[in-house]
Amino acid sequence: MHHAHEHRFADTTALTVTLADEIARSLRAAITMRAQASLVVSGGRTPVALFNRIAQAELDWRQVTIVLADERWVDSNAASSNERLVRAELLRDHAAAARLVGLKSAAASAALAAATAWQRVAQALLRPFDWVLLGMGDDGHTASLFPASPLIATALDATQAPACIAMQAPDPPCERLSLNLSALLDSRRIALHIQGATKWVVYQAVQADGAVLDMPIRAVFRQTRVPVEVYWSP
Repeated sequence: MHHAHEHRFADTTALTVTLADEIARSLRAAITMRAQASLVVSGGRTPVALFNRIAQAELDWRQVTIVLADERWVDSNAASSNERLVRAELLRDHAAAARLVGLKSAAASAALAAATAWQRVAQALLRPFDWVLLGMGDDGHTASLFPASPLIATALDATQAPACIAMQAPDPPCERLSLNLSALLDSRRIALHIQGATKWVVYQAVQADGAVLDMPIRAVFRQTRVPVEVYWSP
């Protein structure tokens, strides 16, 4: 296991500025080289300040496709929708010109929507992704890859093709759609963005010995295909 490259900051602002600038630089370079760029993002409260900062970056956002790492199976206007959060906090200012590929559809369930959701992602952009931006829960989940979800072993099987997979969260809204491990690893770079003393303790536990299924984000750290960078502030 190659150890993740850790970036520790004095405060949230320092982290936000550094990571946003790093992502903007990568997107610009990707557009220069391949005429397009892609960014996979996660929901939650942690990335809001980062999203706001990235949105101010000057680059050709028309060439950028943003994809959700996971989605809660709720209406796209619902308060808990990741798509709603990303539209409000990231697709603004300069980044309003970017294209967002959402995972939610009119299908009756996440399970029924999984295949077509991944088709939309696959058709929308060149892979590998340029950046995958992940968060982490106190239970060691990332995206919506939860320890106790019925399909978690399949979702973390690196021999599976990149895909979307239906997942069950322990707290409502329980029904989720998530990129599987293979999809998350189909990226040039992966960043884990975490804040607070509690998350650092969880991260230390993730780095320790133990089953991947107990803390699914371990699968991201125990692979050697893609460099993983950890960005943390208190």
